[in-house]
Order: sequence, then C-alpha cells, then structure tokens
Amino acid sequence: MTPETVRLTGYARGGGCACKIPPGELEDAVRGLTGQARDNVVVGLDDGDDAAAVLVRDDLAVLSTADFFTPVVDDAYDWGRIAAANALSDIYAMGGTPVVAINLVGWPRETLPMELMTEVLRGGLAVAEQAGCPVIGGHSIDDPEPKYGMAVTGVADPKKLLRNDAASPGLPLTLTKPIGVGLLNNRHKRTGEVCAEAVSVMIGLNRAAAQAAVTAGIRAATDVTGFGLLGHLYKMCRASGVGAVIDRGAVPLIDGAAEALRDGFVSGGTRRNLDWVRPSLRPGPGISEDDLLLLADAQTSGGLLIVGELPGYPVIGHTVAGSGIEVR
Repeated sequence: MTPETVRLTGYARGGGCACKIPPGELEDAVRGLTGQARDNVVVGLDDGDDAAAVLVRDDLAVLSTADFFTPVVDDAYDWGRIAAANALSDIYAMGGTPVVAINLVGWPRETLPMELMTEVLRGGLAVAEQAGCPVIGGHSIDDPEPKYGMAVTGVADPKKLLRNDAASPGLPLTLTKPIGVGLLNNRHKRTGEVCAEAVSVMIGLNRAAAQAAVTAGIRAATDVTGFGLLGHLYKMCRASGVGAVIDRGAVPLIDGAAEALRDGFVSGGTRRNLDWVRPSLRPGPGISEDDLLLLADAQTSGGLLIVGELPGYPVIGHTVAGSGIEVR
C-alpha cells in the first residue's frame, strides 16, 4: 500500500459531519448535564450553541470548541483543510476570532501510512495559518478508524456575540454557503468521483461573513454542519422561541447536488436529521420529500445561517412569531 493508492473514505463508516451522533440521541444523552453553570459562563450547554463563551473581563469573552470527524474525502491534505475550516467555523459562528488551536488525531498506525497523517496535519495547518490561528501541539491515539479535527480557543466582545438563542421574529434569514456537500461527499465515497466545488466550499473560512455580521450588529447566527440546514435552523428557532419560513427555491445549491440526490446518494445522517425535525415541519404545496432531504442534507464545514441580511449573500427565508418551520 502506498499513500497514492489509499482511499481514506473507505476506512470510515460515515464521512465528515454526517458521522455525528443523531441529534435526538445526543440531546437525550446530555440532557441535564448543565451543572457547571457559573456567573461568568455567558454561553454554556443549555441551547447547544456552536461554542462555549466564558467572561474573563467585561469586554472580553473566551470561546472554546472542539470538532473532529472521519475522512470526508480521499485526499489527505484536503481532509485536513476541511476539518480545520470546520472546527474554526464554530468560533466564527459566535462572532469571535480564533487565537489558538490544537490537533485531535485518531490514526490506524498499523493500517495506514504515517505519511498520510502528516498530509492531514499539513492541510489543517495551512487553513489555520490562513485564519491567523497558530496550531500548538495536540493529542493523538492509535484508532482503527481515522479521525481528525481541532480544539480551538477564540475571543469575542461579549456584547457582540452571535448566539443561537437571540433570533427575533420578522427578520430575514441569510445563508452564506450553498448546501449539498453531504450528497456530493457520499457520492465521492461510493464512486470516487471528486467534486472540486464541494471541496472549495468546505475549505472556505466563514471569517468574512462573521465579521460582516458583527459589524452589522446582527445578534443571532449558527453554522450549518452535520444536522443540516433544517436541523440547525430548528435548534436556533427552538432556543429563541420563534418560527421560520424557508423559500426552497432561494436556497443555493452546489452544482451536482440535485443530481446526486436524484441518483440516491443520501446519507443515513441526512435521513436521521429529517426524521428529527419532521414533527416541526410544515411543507407547503409542491414541496416534495426530496426537497426536504436536500434541506436536511448533512453538511460538513457549511456556511453561517444568519438572522439578518448581509449584502452579497442570499436571503433564503425569514423568522416569524410562533413555532415550527414552514417550507415553501
């Protein structure tokens, strides 16, 4: 076996954020684990936000997050870049700036060449350098299934945090990246076909969108990852006590995503996402099951879902008073 002949996705049951524990099962497992609340904890476990926020000064909050997953593409360097961008996204989704990261690695050292692990780490370092975030050390284990990600620490102005519990009714919903990477990644895993646009979307940082949102005074946002657009919107609506309307035709798609859906490349994670949010969905006339599966597609390193309008990014719906999500 040589690094050039290895298909990394063949060593993982799932891929990327689609390998997350299903949201309903996860919430059941962590329900009640809120005993670490302190006066200086600004954002904790209660609403499942993207990162924790702890107040260290009146004008400074420290953000903390960790994210890792199994191979989402076969190219080791690209996997590293994608995993790093995904981990950094949690800091951006809170309106923060990443300041330091550490690597988290699981590697089947007797099965896969160590040279491939080096490439994964090199990819992660490249994206972290782009973000201006030093990577200082990390932790690794011998693992039968390869895994990679980062624990990231960031900082933010506590008065300007983007939170998933701060949405108000009557505001536009903006999405900063197209969706469909879950379908395209599943096609890649099963056929080997590479979608360059999907890789480009996943390695892209959410830094510019986050900075624009903070500058515009926006208060509510989250990033769209393994629970899909519908899942993360549902979490934000539930935490904020609002409802939402999604315009299916306004949601941007990566080229090839619709065809991958047609050809059946739907992950188990996507189907579990839809099952989880279905009781809160109100599909309008003409909205098909395929439409809902697309909106529930398990993303990896997706964009920001912002409650407010950002110039240059598509508005895909709006928040409303009440509860539930209507899809038109």
